[in-house]
Amino acid sequence: MYEVYGIIGYPVGHSLSPVMHNLAFKTLNIKAVYGAFEVKPSDLEKAIKGIKALGIKGVSVTIPHKEEVIKFLDEIEEKALEIGAVNTILNENGKLKGFNTDWIGFLKALEEEKVELRNKKVVIVGAGGSSKAILYAVKKGGAKEVEIYNRTYNKALNLARKFSVKAKPWEELKDAYGDLIIQTTSVGLNSWESPVDEKVLSRFKVAFDLVYFPLKTRFLSLAENSGCKIIDGLKMLLYQGVEQFQIWTKREPPINLMREVLYKEVLRVE
Repeated sequence: MYEVYGIIGYPVGHSLSPVMHNLAFKTLNIKAVYGAFEVKPSDLEKAIKGIKALGIKGVSVTIPHKEEVIKFLDEIEEKALEIGAVNTILNENGKLKGFNTDWIGFLKALEEEKVELRNKKVVIVGAGGSSKAILYAVKKGGAKEVEIYNRTYNKALNLARKFSVKAKPWEELKDAYGDLIIQTTSVGLNSWESPVDEKVLSRFKVAFDLVYFPLKTRFLSLAENSGCKIIDGLKMLLYQGVEQFQIWTKREPPINLMREVLYKEVLRVE
């Protein structure tokens, strides 16, 4: 009998997690399959109950459910509670445990690119579920100064208070500067848009976009034109997925093969 894993989100059709995890299962001869489940926000509670009822072993959680899902789980790991968002669920004998691996994926992506956070000034664009994990990670990494910009200022303010960083009005983004700028919104997903212009990006050394469709977003393209080192969202997806796989199976996945299949798939779809 095959164990079932999957990803829940809305929308979820663009997710590359099935490609990555199914390859890992096959390579390690684990009898398991990973699918994509589109779950509307109004159906989230029913979907979580369904995980238990169907005996689904593990689930990735993506936009817009990372925060809301917490209230429907039996147990939340300490780090996920601190972050206030869950992107991984483990079904352990009918008990659903929530984890967050986004922050680890982000730090490992920076590590691979040899980007240091310690004593750096970091600017974060967006204040959704993903930005919580990024804030947690940059604080862990020892960033000296962190600013967060969001179109809804109150949302940025709430996060700033939670993580002891600065919230800035969206209109002031045009004056932003620093060492690293991180784009955490869905702007640029399957579109040629950027929430930040080239003039602003020219004041940074490194630009990181969590979006990976297209692989080189307009945000990254403008950043590269302005002389920034750029990091695409696929690296974070890979490393947060590696952590998820270990939580679910207690085994080490084939990282290089997973990386290869992810990049191949993005370029194929593009």
